Amino acid sequence: MKTVLIGGTANGQLLMDAAMANRHGVISGATGTGKTVTLQVLAEGFSRLGVPVFLADIKGDLSGIATAGQSHEKISERVTGIGIADFQFRGNPSVFWDLFGRNGHPVRTTMSDLGPLLLSNLLELNDTQTGVIYSGFKIADDEGLLLLDLKDLRAMLNWMGENSAALSKQYGNITSASIGAIQRRLLVLEEQGAEHFFAEPAVELDDFRRTDFSGNGVISILDATELTAKSPRLYATFLLWMLSELFETLPEVGDSDRPKLVLFFDEAHLLFNQAPKVLLDKIEQIVRLIRSKGVGVYFISQSPLDVPAPILGQMGLKIQHALRAFTPADRKVLKSVAQTFRANPGFDTETVLQELKTGEALVSVLNKDGSPTPVERTLIRPPESKIGPLSQEQRDELIGRSPFKGRYDQMVDRESAYEMLKHKAEQQAFQAQAARDLKASATRRTGTSNRQSVGEALIKSTARTIGSQLGRQIVRGIMGSLLGGKR
Repeated sequence: MKTVLIGGTANGQLLMDAAMANRHGVISGATGTGKTVTLQVLAEGFSRLGVPVFLADIKGDLSGIATAGQSHEKISERVTGIGIADFQFRGNPSVFWDLFGRNGHPVRTTMSDLGPLLLSNLLELNDTQTGVIYSGFKIADDEGLLLLDLKDLRAMLNWMGENSAALSKQYGNITSASIGAIQRRLLVLEEQGAEHFFAEPAVELDDFRRTDFSGNGVISILDATELTAKSPRLYATFLLWMLSELFETLPEVGDSDRPKLVLFFDEAHLLFNQAPKVLLDKIEQIVRLIRSKGVGVYFISQSPLDVPAPILGQMGLKIQHALRAFTPADRKVLKSVAQTFRANPGFDTETVLQELKTGEALVSVLNKDGSPTPVERTLIRPPESKIGPLSQEQRDELIGRSPFKGRYDQMVDRESAYEMLKHKAEQQAFQAQAARDLKASATRRTGTSNRQSVGEALIKSTARTIGSQLGRQIVRGIMGSLLGGKR
């Protein structure tokens, strides 16, 4: 049986059966009680079993997982107390990622891949504005227009506004007020750096599912320090998009002795705050079903109650660090959290929750039959990797040696909705100018012999427009289209 060692209890070592690790989990506790180290310990354990891990580094102190830790008397004392015979300081195979591309490989996706539901939630749109976004995606599909980046969506919305009368008959009411409100939200999103995320080449999720030459699972670390400070909703949207994409693309695997991938989502409350019911229902469905794809999802937050009850009920592993009760509201939360565990007759869960020291936690895992074990007071094992961040030089060295170096570095801007709609507008402007020139020419001439044909008028109109910069751009656009080239 493959297991992950979590720590030691009064009854011996506490192990999690890796076969049950795709039943998800939650790690919670007050600030400074040891949640980050617990996350690091679990990630190490999965990596040693050959399970790839994806984790979000919110505070910037998880990068040390890539290098070996250092000896310390407190670590030695804990190793001895728990009885870890094979403990050794060592790093883990790691790859760094960053939506802004500064502290890791860039992570990108397209508007089309994100979809209207997550985009509407990201922009915090009301129902009417959300309807316009859904219409925009449907129109883009019907017209064969690729929505890849922010400028594509802006161009699409502008075109919808200019043609709203005709479009509303088929796609519903499209008002200038809704278009304007969405455009303003897009400007805010751009100021938060979203243009780095909505672009190509899009990240391949298989790159988060790698093992190294020794068979250890590669730990993919998303640097989210700047992201959560700058745009917490973008952070949440990315994690939900990734979860959804994995659910839709991965095959069913059935029962296995270990997961195929484990995800750790820190600051879990950001995923659920202000999310509409339709999105929460979608998340609940994905979390419930994605375990059949061999994916385990672990939420990290200050309180397990930050996770909606229907999703919390699906968490097989529960690790609760200390909680403090200073107010009546705190005591109510404390009581509710204690009730989420299967009681241990040896102690009062609510009392022990307030007594836990840093590095201690109440832990419950799943039995083979899927039932939770009684909660145990557990001393969390120390990580074998470094506790704390790498230096910038160490991080840069690892990024430079990454197998993905060069794959995502250069952003690509291929022809999509923005270019296609711009080209269409140029064609319309050219044709309108040609028609006006033809009409003006016809009124200046009398008699049949001096009349120009439509073709002659078009050629002369073209010659006149070449004199201006705008005209030269229009002609290049048409010639590029006719010759199959790019403008």
